[in-house]
Order: sequence, then C-alpha cells, then structure tokens
Amino acid sequence: MVAVTIRNLSEEAHRALKMRAAEHNRSAEAEMRAILEAAVRPVGRLRLGTALSDIGRKAELTNADIEALGQVRDSKPAEPIGFE
Repeated sequence: MVAVTIRNLSEEAHRALKMRAAEHNRSAEAEMRAILEAAVRPVGRLRLGTALSDIGRKAELTNADIEALGQVRDSKPAEPIGFE
C-alpha cells in the first residue's frame, strides 16, 4: 500500500476531519481514506457490466434469447488483420 503525507493542513480542517470521523465511528486516518476513495471513485461512475445488463433488461432479453445467439455465433477464430 501507498502512504501519503498531508502537510500544512489547517487546525480547523483537522478538527472538522476528526469530528466527521467520530460521526462515522472511524479513525481520522480511515475517514481520510474514505474521503479520498469517494473523490476518485464516484458512486455514479459507469460500470460496463451493469450498463450491459440494463440494456438487456430494457430490450426484454431472456436467457433463451442469449442461448439462441450463442448457437448461431461463428465459433472459429477471426483472421488477424494484415497490414501489408
């Protein structure tokens, strides 16, 4: 794991951080980790699997539809692209 040092944090920000951590029943360090994780990994980010699943639900695809697609799919490997 990576260690990060935060310098020159104001006393007010440190006090607020400690109060916020206490509200969430965790240490100030754990609270800082949670804040940073939330900032760089927003909850509303697009997740490919979820998006594809939503598309299938909206199109009202069933397992039988997916199986039928698998039966007609060409199973031989694709030819590589030539750049000559």
